[in-house]
Amino acid sequence: MHHLKPIPAFKNEIEERNFWQTHDSTEYVDYSHVENWKFPNLKLTSKPITIRLPQALIDRVKIKAHQMDIPYQALIKQLIFEGIEK
Repeated sequence: MHHLKPIPAFKNEIEERNFWQTHDSTEYVDYSHVENWKFPNLKLTSKPITIRLPQALIDRVKIKAHQMDIPYQALIKQLIFEGIEK
């Protein structure tokens, strides 16, 4: 087994995500001792909201979602998330 590099301290989740997207985790983590955990009752918390959008915009989102073969509300969530990450 080789010497593992120390995992740096991250200021926030975005910094950590960027780090792991550009580094090989096998240089930092010994995967030979990983345990398999399952969380069968874990549910993502979500809160329904009401938002008024122009019908033409909703129609465009539904068409795009259909082309991508995903539910249109999933596409809306994805677009909001991507917009916030910029």
